[in-house]
Amino acid sequence: MRLKTLTHTRAAMGLLSIVLGLAACDPQRIAELEEGVATEADVRARFGEPEKVWEALDMATTPMPGAAAQPGARTFEYNRQPAGMANYMITIGPDGRMSALRQVLSPQNFSKVLPGMPMEQVRKMLGKPMKVTPYALKQQTHYDWRYLSPPNTAMVFTVVFDQNLSVVSTASVEDQTANSNGR
Repeated sequence: MRLKTLTHTRAAMGLLSIVLGLAACDPQRIAELEEGVATEADVRARFGEPEKVWEALDMATTPMPGAAAQPGARTFEYNRQPAGMANYMITIGPDGRMSALRQVLSPQNFSKVLPGMPMEQVRKMLGKPMKVTPYALKQQTHYDWRYLSPPNTAMVFTVVFDQNLSVVSTASVEDQTANSNGR
């Protein structure tokens, strides 16, 4: 039993060090980019190739799309899942300059995920999840995102979709993997 506890503690510490390592790099990258000044080339130099590129028409269906829906705009998705606790959406305006940089995994954004919303819309709002779990008997699919709740509590936000991939419900719980501390 003691060996199992030690293994879990080491796994949690390893996960935490990966998360902290990723988190340490992003603030520096973000500080080097200024909205309205940084170019697409600057963004790619700091963050690399995006996980996904969303066109303005794609983003227009999200709640409060802002600059992302401006004709000619593109939004770059930079996913930090499964080990990280952030997903970034960086919008490049039609002029080729960065017009917005958002960390989208937040309670404010989670509150905009409503019953009946299609999975594609949730995906555009929050980025790629850390885990997708189908439950065939329930005819449901759960999408999970790991995020950090202030001041330092690792959490998991779950969206439950029905067989038509429409939102049924949402929930946030503590991430037991990251918060176990050997318990």
